[in-house]
Amino acid sequence: MSIFVDESTKVVYQGLTGSQGKFYGLRNRDYGTQVVAGTNPKKAGTDVDGVPIYASVADAVEATGATASCIFIPAPGVQAAVMEAAEAGLELVVVITEGVPAQDEAWFYNKIKRDFPATRILGPNCPGLISPGKANIGITAGEIALPGGPVGIVSRSGTLTYQALYELKLQGIGVTTCVGIGGDPVPGTSFIDCLEAFEADPETKAVMLIGEIGGSAEEEAADFIKAEMTKPISAYIAGVTAPAGKKMGHAGAIVSGGKGTAAAKMEALRGAGVEVGQNPTEAGELMVEIVKNL
Repeated sequence: MSIFVDESTKVVYQGLTGSQGKFYGLRNRDYGTQVVAGTNPKKAGTDVDGVPIYASVADAVEATGATASCIFIPAPGVQAAVMEAAEAGLELVVVITEGVPAQDEAWFYNKIKRDFPATRILGPNCPGLISPGKANIGITAGEIALPGGPVGIVSRSGTLTYQALYELKLQGIGVTTCVGIGGDPVPGTSFIDCLEAFEADPETKAVMLIGEIGGSAEEEAADFIKAEMTKPISAYIAGVTAPAGKKMGHAGAIVSGGKGTAAAKMEALRGAGVEVGQNPTEAGELMVEIVKNL
C-alpha cells in the first residue's frame, strides 16, 4: 500500500499553463500519475499537451473526477487557490510554492481544519510526495525512487528528501511513500500526521524521518513515536553546526532562545528509541540494517 496517494489518484494542476507547472505537471504525467486537468480562467477550453484546461477547480472536478490538486502559482495567489481546491471537495492539496506569507499559511490552515476537515494540505514550500510506481505529485524526480516498500519517508527538507530516496535506492531498498512536508512555519501536514499513516499502513515496515533545526516538530514527533509507534525508525537532523539566531534556508529553520537545536532534537528522538545518524548517508545505512532485521 501507500499513504495519501496511489495509482487511482486523479490530479488537477493549478498553474499547469505556467512554465514550472507545465514542466513538472507533464513530468508527473509521464511518470504515470493521473494528471487529468489544469486550471486557468483565461485559458479555459484549451489544453496543455492534451491535458484539458478548465476555468476553475470545481469545473475540473465535475468533468474529470479529480481528487487532488497540485499548486504551482505565485505566492500572493496561494491562499485563494488553496481555498478554491478545498471548496471543490478535493481530498489532498499539494502546495509547491515557496514564499507564501506565514499569516496566509496560518489563515488557510485553520480555516480548512475547521470548515473543510476532509481536505489535507501538504506544504507550502514542499517538494510534494511520491508513492513509487504509483503516483508522483510535485517536483521529486521519480528516477531516484524504488517502488515496493518496505520503507516510508517523511522529511522537512526538500533536498534531503531526494537524498534519502537515493540512499535507499543505492541499497536496493524500495519505498511505500515519501512525503516532503516542507519547512515553513505552518505546514499543512506534520511529522505526526505522516507517522500515524505509516503506522497504520501494513506494507510500511519501517520509517525514515528527516528533520532540521527550528521549531518543536521533531520533539513532538519523538513523543508520538514513544507513545504510539511500533515500527523501527531511523532519522537525521540537519543543522548541527548552525549558529543560534541565524536563519538557515527558510523561515522554519532557525534556532532561537536556545530552542530548536539539532542536539535537542536528536536527544529527543534517541530517547524515543529512534536510530539517529550523524549525516544523511549514516541515516540511510542505519535503515539498511533495520531492513535486514525486519
